[in-house]
Amino acid sequence: MSKIVFITGASKGFGKLWAEALLERGDKVAATARNVSALQDLKDKYGDHILPLKLDVNNRSEVFEVTEQVEKHFGRIDVLINNAGFGLFGTTEETTEQQAREQMETNFFGSLWVAQAVLPVMRKQKNGHIIQISSFLGLTTLPLLGLYNASKFAVEGLIETIGSETAHLGIKTTLIEPNGFATDWAGASAVQTSSDIADYNPVRAAFAESGENPDTWGKPEATVEPVLNLIDNQNPPQRLLFGKIAYHVVNEVYTKRLNDIQNWKEVSIAAHGH
Repeated sequence: MSKIVFITGASKGFGKLWAEALLERGDKVAATARNVSALQDLKDKYGDHILPLKLDVNNRSEVFEVTEQVEKHFGRIDVLINNAGFGLFGTTEETTEQQAREQMETNFFGSLWVAQAVLPVMRKQKNGHIIQISSFLGLTTLPLLGLYNASKFAVEGLIETIGSETAHLGIKTTLIEPNGFATDWAGASAVQTSSDIADYNPVRAAFAESGENPDTWGKPEATVEPVLNLIDNQNPPQRLLFGKIAYHVVNEVYTKRLNDIQNWKEVSIAAHGH
């Protein structure tokens, strides 16, 4: 049975790649973007199987209006792929208030508004799958991505909580946590802070050097089958790392965290007081 999939941020990158893969296998897709003309090629090719809609996820009322359109048009929403977001690069100290707020507004609040809009539809259906695109930087951090890291840590807590609140209603949640991929996330879609403080130049140089290794960046097309498998799985995982860098880094980070927890066990228990 074909699925009805609602994808935000579908004009390029993962969103568009996955939208086309779903359409190609016969699913129906509601694809949103700030610039819907970027979806015209999919509309021309797949006709009524795709519903392109203009959406700025920062606009909460627009999110609810668009979600209502999707439900009316297709009759249900089986899967949400909450994908809209961008990267803010630069040191934490050099980040302006506006840049910090815009990062959280899109990556965290945008994800919240879309989830809130879709949940009533899935509650009524007594089924659904919310797939949130997070990052391995929602589990660990890299320098020069402080506000991005923070936005993804917040999204992790949000979606995990929604999962615990809605499991009895037949609604599943999954956090996809990619490492860097060769999309334009770090290119045209990125925002950059100032870089005036010379004390941070060694950090910037090390970060730039790490990005020069092509092996660091995953191939976007390699994610297609994993996403389709995830959507079709009756028991999807709560979290799913995408990419070998994400796997190895997070595995190492969590091993160290568990060691620290065990090494400080007595102090932790004593802090309870009784």
